[in-house]
Amino acid sequence: MRWLLACLIITGSVRAQAPRTATAPPKAGPRPDWLVGDLPHPAAIRQDGAEVILDNGLVQRRIRLTPNAATVGYLNETSGEQLLRAVTPEARVTLDGKTYAIGGLYGQADKAYLTEAEIPRLRAHPGDFTLVRWRIQPLAPMLAWKTRTWTGNPHQATGKELVLVFAATPGSAADPALTAEVHYALYDNLPLLCKWVTLRNTGDKPLKVDALVNEILATPEEQSAVVGSTEQMAKPHGLYIESNYAFNNAMRYDLSDQTTHWKADSTYTSQVNYDYKTPCLLEVYPNIGPGVTLQKNDTLESIRTWELLMDSYDRERRGLAIRKFYRTVAPWTTQNPIFMHLVSKTDEDVTRAIDQCAATGYEAVILSFGSHCSLEDTTRDNLARWKRLADYAHQKHILIGGYSLFSSRRISDSDDVISPVTHKPGGAFFGNAPCYGSKWGLGYLQRIETFFTATGFDIFENDGPYPGDVCASTTHPGHKGLDDSQWEQMLLQKSLYHWCSARGIYVNAPDWYFLDGSNKIALGYREVNFSLPRDQQVILNRQNIYDGTWEKTPSMGWGFVPLTRYQGGGPEAVLEPLSEHLDDYRQLMVQYYGAGVQACYRGPRLYDTDSTRSLVAQTIAWYKRYRDILNADIIHLRRPDGRDWDGILHVDPQGRVKAFLLVYNPLDVPITRTLTVPLYYAGLAGKTVTVASAGAAQRVPAGGNLQLQVQIPARGYSWYAIQ
Repeated sequence: MRWLLACLIITGSVRAQAPRTATAPPKAGPRPDWLVGDLPHPAAIRQDGAEVILDNGLVQRRIRLTPNAATVGYLNETSGEQLLRAVTPEARVTLDGKTYAIGGLYGQADKAYLTEAEIPRLRAHPGDFTLVRWRIQPLAPMLAWKTRTWTGNPHQATGKELVLVFAATPGSAADPALTAEVHYALYDNLPLLCKWVTLRNTGDKPLKVDALVNEILATPEEQSAVVGSTEQMAKPHGLYIESNYAFNNAMRYDLSDQTTHWKADSTYTSQVNYDYKTPCLLEVYPNIGPGVTLQKNDTLESIRTWELLMDSYDRERRGLAIRKFYRTVAPWTTQNPIFMHLVSKTDEDVTRAIDQCAATGYEAVILSFGSHCSLEDTTRDNLARWKRLADYAHQKHILIGGYSLFSSRRISDSDDVISPVTHKPGGAFFGNAPCYGSKWGLGYLQRIETFFTATGFDIFENDGPYPGDVCASTTHPGHKGLDDSQWEQMLLQKSLYHWCSARGIYVNAPDWYFLDGSNKIALGYREVNFSLPRDQQVILNRQNIYDGTWEKTPSMGWGFVPLTRYQGGGPEAVLEPLSEHLDDYRQLMVQYYGAGVQACYRGPRLYDTDSTRSLVAQTIAWYKRYRDILNADIIHLRRPDGRDWDGILHVDPQGRVKAFLLVYNPLDVPITRTLTVPLYYAGLAGKTVTVASAGAAQRVPAGGNLQLQVQIPARGYSWYAIQ
């Protein structure tokens, strides 16, 4: 066992090393495309002289070890772009009002670029936290995760992790009892690193962590602009940054992000911008807090920040890279059970819905809002009732779940968020909202866990999860005051999703908790549109699918189909009676399932007649036949506009079916079109393919674009499997 551990963990001490030679330039000539091929790019971390190098053939990060640790190179090995123009500290911490750099080297002549020759001449600052030791270890799973549903990728990410351990320099003002571990995770097969910091207080004196910056990078400027503010100017395109600290119900990460700060660098005096306002200094930290006090032996882990290196401005390619990041780092987002959204009033409604799901191939029933199921009711009778119904569902091989609203509601003056402005309840993201750290909030978390443990429910639909509200209360047991209120509430929300993940409980939540265990978010839609006539909903839904799958995989978003009245509207807006609207029912199902997107089919039943049951069962069977490719990435062909054809293309270069084309005709007459079908990302450039429903085998040109004639019926669709 000791021998095994020695193989798994490599440690190092800090000592002077001979200067290393300059890194070799990127190899010339064509390179395999990591987004298409299956060529392995294993993560490797090695010491080379005075540096430790993280490298997987796609990204290389070089860290100088002496006289202190600092990143001195950050190379995109696909494009050859150097992403580092200047040396900075590796992290920064503010303790009891005083700020300290963690790592860092100084003395660079010009902050516009760093030469190999000057790296050995850089010096440390005596007031900074200094590197004392380091180690290399396998990348551990990010979460305990179990899946009970269909899952596109059942494996967690692999790679290597580097840990640099820093301590206060003797004689500096920093407390010597505090150590800082800076973690760097390098992933296999992706141009991706993750970085975070762990603080440990080993002394008797409490230490308040006012702020913690876990990443600082001085990057090249994106554009040459003599004038312009930091906010106006373009941010560097070569780095996509995402952290597990995002909220605001935008259904998009870039609008939910709370931690990525592109700043001006006044020390970069040779920049083009006259006022030194170029946004070329990346700092990653929460806007508020942590504000946490570390007692003896306490630890604090920062947010985690993923850095995905981009090699193109092309929207589709960038989106494919982000989607592969999610599929790899958060594989629970590839879970995609087939569910209905049941509106129930009686237990008999639930058993009927379970029977209908079993009869048509559906896999789950979620008790929707407005149903007679309360996840907060932990009385003995309620738990017994829902365990009985869950047992019935499981006997039919159907999953069951329920809905619970958290934040957009009022509880009481003593439990609601307290405004730091008025010192009264109110002023939260949704007006009035409970504080997760209040007595009620802590009880809510416990009640949800109790309900799922006692009943065996499989799906948790958590509407309005914690949206980032701060709370000025000093009496809530879950936080001390305003400074730590956001941080502590965020940890509570994450803890619930971690708990669910470890038990195989699937989580729908309309906020960006994907990197902490949630499985699905809304695709993005305007709810009142579901009160519009069905023919309008058909077009709008396809627009929502097209627009909502650039950065999200199909399995990451849900749509909506109102079987019964929702948000207003009359008979023209709903599908009930289902047997009277079979064409619209089929069309809506094909649009969503054909995109790999699960919709909330909200109503009391899935079918009302044998013909309706047959339609639903046939559509689900079609989806399951092509499930792998329909859950694969989407190439966006033409956005729906109601004037001509629109469509999407699924691609999976490692799949049995390599591509799947789905095209629609919004017009009242059949149409024939010759389309350029881009098969490069299906791995089919220069290969012979068979196109289902389109005749004989065809050869795809070297550029990857196949010319294909398609026929689409009036107000209908056509599909083509390519393999």
